[in-house]
Amino acid sequence: MDPTPKSWKGICQGGVAFNSSNCNKKIIGARYYVKGFQNAYGPVNATEDYLSPRDMDGHGTHTASTAAGRQVSDVAAFGGFAKGTASGGAPLARLAIYKACWAIPNQPKAYGNTCFDEDMLAALDDAIADGVHILSVSIGTAKPLPFEHDVIGLAALEAANRNILVVCSAGNSGPAPGTLSNPAPWIITVGASSLDRAFFAPVKLGNGLKLMSWIYLINRDKVFTPYKMKKMSPLVYAGDVVVPGVPQNVTGQCLPGSLDPNKLGGVGFVLANAKANGNEITCDAHLLPATTLTYDSGIKILEYINSTKNPMAVVSPGRTVLKYKPAPFMAGFTSRGPNVVDPNILKPDITAPGLNILAAWSEASSPLKLPEDKRSVKYNIYSGTSMSCPHVSGAAALLKAIHPDWSIAAIKSALMTTAAITNSLGRAITDAGGNNATPFQFGAGHFRPIKAADPGLIYDASYDDYLLYLCTAGPKSLIELSSPFKCPPNPPSTLNLNYPSFAISQP
Repeated sequence: MDPTPKSWKGICQGGVAFNSSNCNKKIIGARYYVKGFQNAYGPVNATEDYLSPRDMDGHGTHTASTAAGRQVSDVAAFGGFAKGTASGGAPLARLAIYKACWAIPNQPKAYGNTCFDEDMLAALDDAIADGVHILSVSIGTAKPLPFEHDVIGLAALEAANRNILVVCSAGNSGPAPGTLSNPAPWIITVGASSLDRAFFAPVKLGNGLKLMSWIYLINRDKVFTPYKMKKMSPLVYAGDVVVPGVPQNVTGQCLPGSLDPNKLGGVGFVLANAKANGNEITCDAHLLPATTLTYDSGIKILEYINSTKNPMAVVSPGRTVLKYKPAPFMAGFTSRGPNVVDPNILKPDITAPGLNILAAWSEASSPLKLPEDKRSVKYNIYSGTSMSCPHVSGAAALLKAIHPDWSIAAIKSALMTTAAITNSLGRAITDAGGNNATPFQFGAGHFRPIKAADPGLIYDASYDDYLLYLCTAGPKSLIELSSPFKCPPNPPSTLNLNYPSFAISQP
């Protein structure tokens, strides 16, 4: 790559297991922010996280490589699934890393990280001052926040003043409505949908019924290949092999300590979706051999178990399927509109692949992110709007390179007006249950980066347009921070914002 641009003002901050020599022409900056965390929890536990920009979790590595990872051949997840050539959305873009989230003390990494407002705001402020062009923020809040309490939104407003585009996750609180994070109109808010790749391992029951399941078969040491299952094995329902005293409402959920090992066996397990997740399958790593079924298939298995005294099953070899149809469909977990902060602004803005995404992974973590999982991988399959966000960030970086004179609103408009609302079969995009999805799930539609390069029509907006919008939508204190701008005596409706989509709310 070419030398670091002279306009770059960032630094490479050293720390535990990381120093300035770890930066290069690709990763040109790295910082970490921990004051907020330390004020709440005290010093960072060295066994839980690095006190440095280095990633001990996997989340940051996954999202960064999705946005701008270089092309790498012969890549695969643990067990050889999704094997092929991998590339980030903008493989020639440079990366600057701003670590503001930390491992929750005394909790497995699988529980996620904690991000304090103080640390996030400091990170975003430095990123803006350092001169980044795109901010990819795979962070969501537990609930929608009004503009004056939304630190990501506040920092993104200043980024808009510098023509720096901010792309954010919608959140993983679906399928409930009104749950999305990052609702500000100067942010691109991204939902999560599927791509046209699947992992299948059919389950055959003793009655001859064959059910298609999605697979990520792993044990402690190696991939569990169903070739070892040359014959049927006994099949039990977890709810029928619980230890005494387990509450009725949690039987069948395989909670720790709830199952009787003498009745359970241990060749492997079949995990069925809950009803809310429908036909969406998230391919997670497991410590035991496992395969996953849709909700409907799970009901069929349960009916079979209850129909015979000796239920049996066998799992066929797992395989990766490309050009799977229909695709995309909306992930069940993706947070949804309507936008409760301002119902007149349709959110999310767009959707992108966020289900079963293969990307780079921190070798200091494990695929499952549990203490019992001692494995180390370079690449991992993960799901969430954290994964869909950097897809759009990478696409935005390409548009910035193709059209360096475009405003951030123009880039956003191009992505939204060229998005697709139909799937690979030419039908309406559906949710995980097969029902037609709505704009409160996919926004303008599933992104199409190539078409976005030549949109034909642009809905442009300036920083002053966003301030004028806030004259009606936000508290006046936000406007006062942006002196010398003054609100007019009769500010216009928020519907007047030149936005690529709109929603109409009833008074």
